[in-house]
Amino acid sequence: MNRPLLKRVAILGSTGSVGTQALDVIAANPERFKVVALAAGRRVDELLAQARAFGPAIVSAAEGEGAGCLRAGLPGVRVECGEAGLFACALESQADVVLAATDGAVAMEAIFAAVRAGIDVALANKEVIVSLGEALMDQAAHSGARILPVDSEHSAIFQCLEGEPAAAVHSIVLTASGGPFWGHRREDLEHVTVADALRHPTWQMGTKNTIDSATMMNKGLEVIEACRLFALPPERVRVLVHRQSVVHGLAIFSDGNVKAQVAVPDMRLPIGYALAYPNRLERSPLPFEPLALLGGSGQATLTFEEPDEERFPCLGLAYRALREGGTATAVLSAANEVAVRAFVDGAIGFTEIARLVGAVLDAHEAGSATLEAVRRADAWARAFAEQSARTLHR
Repeated sequence: MNRPLLKRVAILGSTGSVGTQALDVIAANPERFKVVALAAGRRVDELLAQARAFGPAIVSAAEGEGAGCLRAGLPGVRVECGEAGLFACALESQADVVLAATDGAVAMEAIFAAVRAGIDVALANKEVIVSLGEALMDQAAHSGARILPVDSEHSAIFQCLEGEPAAAVHSIVLTASGGPFWGHRREDLEHVTVADALRHPTWQMGTKNTIDSATMMNKGLEVIEACRLFALPPERVRVLVHRQSVVHGLAIFSDGNVKAQVAVPDMRLPIGYALAYPNRLERSPLPFEPLALLGGSGQATLTFEEPDEERFPCLGLAYRALREGGTATAVLSAANEVAVRAFVDGAIGFTEIARLVGAVLDAHEAGSATLEAVRRADAWARAFAEQSARTLHR
């Protein structure tokens, strides 16, 4: 078997949860990957340490002050900042694959530009494909760029569908952990604190994604993402709560057969699969015992439950935005970002996240999802949501 060529990797969001785990995978496979660019926000000290360890040609920070610190600490390395830095990392680093691991829409245009240039994108950013999915997938089809899913659920479906004809796919199932509040009564959720919402039972994620898991908005965003990635209508994408978090996705075929992807809940596995695609890594990026998936003894109980949209209305809001189409999904994502930030800042309560997002959707008239229309819809939704958050408690 021929050894796969060394892949050049640019990471947007290198100091976040997915970015740091991606660097773990790369460090464990130095013969497979070379880091050529790193972009982060305001964690300049962490970014500086990463750059010294991996030797990228381009480094970008969110602000000019951070860029100045990087220039002082990285002589001979090209240092940029802000949106220009994201574009430089994505387009000018000669990357074979760009790992999009930023939160929110901050890198949306740089990611779109990379796809337009024919560069493969390993996508860990839900918001980009939720907001710009139709245009992004159209652009990928035109340029030949591959959109490689990094979310564990979409990686699972991607693996299940590999080599299968699209016409044979009946439906897919995304699994959900249920977050920290599965089984709580609806009235209990009125008093949830930020600390409560950040106690995820399974995954180690950043603040935004962990709060989204607690509201189940993350699963709603993943439903939208799945519809875009796999060209399926919403009625053929189901969600089941699977508390054990070892079955990450299922594909149901027209002949009645079902494929499931099973793995320990560790993001380094889907990250490694996306970065190495179309090959697999020769060794796992983490130590594991296969039978541990089945409780060690080969016996385990795996449970699956229907989600409760009355207690977790964000999931229903995502399906609503999908049905409305156009810019509605961009508005959903932008409003949710504002609502989560308002909750973390103490401006609104936990259950008011869904109320705020629903109010923004109510006020929006969906239009076609071109890049420019998405920009306008995103800006409008953020402004409307911020104003609504200020008045929600009055």
